[in-house]
Amino acid sequence: MKEKIKRPVRILTLAAITGAFIGLTGCATTAQFDELQAKVNAAAADASAAKAEAAAASAKANDAVRIADEANRRSMDTESKIDRMFKKAMHK
Repeated sequence: MKEKIKRPVRILTLAAITGAFIGLTGCATTAQFDELQAKVNAAAADASAAKAEAAAASAKANDAVRIADEANRRSMDTESKIDRMFKKAMHK
């Protein structure tokens, strides 16, 4: 029974110590806040650029799939023609 009580007490103590540590470390200064805001803005710009590049890559991939499908269709048509020609030659 004592073990069941000790664990929540330990967790509560750890939470209190963590809260006190965070409270005593102080708040961010305006300069630190501005620096953080600049970093956030830079990250947002990088994310937008990455999204644009991903869209371009997706478009290129779709074009490649379309070209590959067309090449496959032509290959199958050519194979069919060659097969018909071979059967015709063997039939004579």
